[in-house]
Amino acid sequence: MNTTQPQSFIGIDVAKDTLEIAIFGEAESRQIQNSAKAVTKLADQLVELEPELIVMEASGGYEMLALSVLGQAGLPVALINPTRSRNFAKSTGKFAKTDRIDAQMLAHYAQAIRPEPRRVTTEQDEHLTALLTRRKQLVSIVTAEKNRLHSARPQVHDRISRHLAWLQAELDDLQNELEDLLVNNPEWQQNKKILESAPGVGVVTSFTLLAHLPELGLLDRKEIAALVGVAPMSHDSGKYQGKRFVQGGRPAVRSALYMAALSASRCNPIMKKFYQGLVEQGKPKKVALTACMRKLLVMLNAMVRDQKAWKYA
Repeated sequence: MNTTQPQSFIGIDVAKDTLEIAIFGEAESRQIQNSAKAVTKLADQLVELEPELIVMEASGGYEMLALSVLGQAGLPVALINPTRSRNFAKSTGKFAKTDRIDAQMLAHYAQAIRPEPRRVTTEQDEHLTALLTRRKQLVSIVTAEKNRLHSARPQVHDRISRHLAWLQAELDDLQNELEDLLVNNPEWQQNKKILESAPGVGVVTSFTLLAHLPELGLLDRKEIAALVGVAPMSHDSGKYQGKRFVQGGRPAVRSALYMAALSASRCNPIMKKFYQGLVEQGKPKKVALTACMRKLLVMLNAMVRDQKAWKYA
């Protein structure tokens, strides 16, 4: 590939075993292994190229190695929803789908749409994210095993119970490792303390925000709401005014915010009053709760920005 153009937009199509790399405006692409050695070498080459933007799709976790290595190399990498890139491809009249075509399409997307690159993450950021992802997986398995215990035959109760005990020990060990991470990061300790001062925000929510929303406190209220995916989107045409809706964003953060907002709408005086006011105005409870998610996020964003704990109005 030619690496001499002054402004480069790069698309990377991710598969389990390979990465297809294309530069916007160039007909050729190249493929490398999706391995630590190959991606590290790619990062060194791209640093010399100084690309304007690199775009990849979320690909079930197979993108995480490249996202981490390229990001820590200081390269501007944006991770997008596959639905958006597919819709973009269709809008340009491209319906065929191969690794090469997809990589070129992502490079075109980078040049035309220019999504915001992700914040550069540190090794500690990656460690925290990995631990939280594993915790979520373990909690899901625990729930499934508990459900099986109620319906399983008596002959296997002991086996399921032993598995549950092992899973709980793993969760406890994982929690200890999370706490150890905090000890080595005073900034996280402070922000976690600030976040958990808000009624309704617990340990899981604070850890999730620290890991999956490092932009918290760095953006304004509209930007942070749009980034997470809790900003209402218009659906109007002419005289028709459709219902507002939310979409996109970061699923892990939205999930944690939902549970925090649900709790806050019951125990947090400010959020409770806000929620009840919306319901009394005739808003559906789901819409009111989504509004609470946005309000809570905006308040938490301001708290971290100003480094101030929760205050009752």
